[in-house]
Amino acid sequence: MIEARGLTKVYGNKTAVREVSFSIAPGQVTGFLGPNGAGKSTCMRLMVGLDRPSAGTVTVQGQRYADLSAPMAEVGALLDAKGVHPGRSARSHLRALAATHGISDRRVHEVLEQTGLSAVANRRVGGFSLGMGQRLGIASALLGDPRVLILDEPINGLDPDGVLWVRKLLRHLASEGRTVLLSSHLMSEMAQTADHVIVLGRGEVVADAPIQEFISGGQHDRVTVRTPDAARFASLLLSTEDPAIRLEPLAEEGFEAHGITAAELGRLAAEHGFVLHELSPIRTSLEDAYLALTRDHVEYVAA
Repeated sequence: MIEARGLTKVYGNKTAVREVSFSIAPGQVTGFLGPNGAGKSTCMRLMVGLDRPSAGTVTVQGQRYADLSAPMAEVGALLDAKGVHPGRSARSHLRALAATHGISDRRVHEVLEQTGLSAVANRRVGGFSLGMGQRLGIASALLGDPRVLILDEPINGLDPDGVLWVRKLLRHLASEGRTVLLSSHLMSEMAQTADHVIVLGRGEVVADAPIQEFISGGQHDRVTVRTPDAARFASLLLSTEDPAIRLEPLAEEGFEAHGITAAELGRLAAEHGFVLHELSPIRTSLEDAYLALTRDHVEYVAA
């Protein structure tokens, strides 16, 4: 369990996070979302004691990170996969971490196997690819067999097989009752991995909900309609004077209908003898819902 209450962090004259409160429950993968500069990295740094809050509290398993007697056994974190001495091998890096908590070489061997690094365990980290570095960062996070995982962009640089492996790994860890916090900008992957999402915008929580509830909360009926009688069918729909119905023309004999379901469109077409070439509901995606919510919370906007 991770709990933040009134969490605030000020750097100079900039407030990175402002009175943020949330609970991250065990047994599920929680996605941590937000535009660049929203405060996600700051929150994660506060969780693991790399920064001190200006106000409020954040606890892991009911304690401040600094008060944990064996931090690696409670919390595994991947915040910067590049934070490894390039002259060390993957094995020696993990052994050095293990020595701080009395973790055995057997466990080092296990996480090397688990992350697919056994074949390169004795190579210097400076020669690792981005994806291999990410795997080593995940291995470091898993080393203490922690109950809480905090992972910032863990799939960055991984190939498709690696992305699938991380997805299955996180789902498995959550199924064991662990608390898993995942930050990523890849909405398609987050949609397949997360059970719950917390969204930050300009340092404040703008959404905190189960992922399906978050997606459906901003969902509006949209249907692609293609028919050789597009103009007449559109006129019929607009003649109903239903304020919820809005039409957007498409390039090829059709339009996109908002505010009316595919079933209702099909019924009207049948009743009035319109031939339909396509009637396709458009499902709102996590990316759609996220962009709609954060549109006014983006700090950096390209011209």
